[in-house]
Amino acid sequence: MGDTEYSLGKTLLKLENVCLEYDGVPVLKNINAEVRDIVVPGKVKGQVVGILGPSGCGKTSLFHIIAGLHKPTSGRVSVNGFDRAVRAGEVGVVAQSYPLFEHRSVLGNLMLGATQKEHDSETAREKVMALLKEFELGDKFNLYPAQLSGGQRQRCAIIQQILCSEHFLLMDEPFSGLDLLMPEKTCELICKVADMDDLNTIIVVTHDVTAACSVADHLWLMGRDRDVNGALLPGSRIMKEYNLIERDLCWHPSIITTPKFTDFVREVKAEFRAL
Repeated sequence: MGDTEYSLGKTLLKLENVCLEYDGVPVLKNINAEVRDIVVPGKVKGQVVGILGPSGCGKTSLFHIIAGLHKPTSGRVSVNGFDRAVRAGEVGVVAQSYPLFEHRSVLGNLMLGATQKEHDSETAREKVMALLKEFELGDKFNLYPAQLSGGQRQRCAIIQQILCSEHFLLMDEPFSGLDLLMPEKTCELICKVADMDDLNTIIVVTHDVTAACSVADHLWLMGRDRDVNGALLPGSRIMKEYNLIERDLCWHPSIITTPKFTDFVREVKAEFRAL
């Protein structure tokens, strides 16, 4: 049991018997999971879930279903307690390439998202400028995407989705293609976004076990079952869930330097390799 006092509140996101087939072949089967509001007395604490799994296990398909961009063959994903399937736009998506309109400035890109919710352009601009300042990009608003570093583009893409969606953010392989110092900065950024609001939920889809363990409070490990001969069967599911809060392995900046954290990463990697 972890030392941090916390409780679980309402369900923010729920996956119910999600199945996906292509031409009758299962890709995802019977995926059930939920994200609940984590309540820590005296603190604003959002949720960060890491989805791990080997290449080809259906992580991208699940990503699209959670985002409301693809309908499952059966089952559903719901958010905010709604008794219906998630709709496109309710969950922000930060793609691996951080797509931005190259012909628009940083401000111009972000205003497109801001004006979807704020019909008054001045209010929208104030909101954009406040977020740029919050993410240390206040002096970059007149630059174009080509003039930004990879890390700066990533922050712009995150701000863009914060402006468009409510409390949910999906990130596809946010640790890939960055220089050696950026994964640590990206972990800090994800935690910062999560902790901007108690209801914020960040879902990180990745194959980077160490980075996922460094940033998440819960992990979902995806994989496929095997037959009696050890051959992989079609259709991935969530094979194992890890609660890092109960293990006292999150929310402490220095925890990643401890033997306990190293042992946990080794445990998850062993499970990962066995899939």
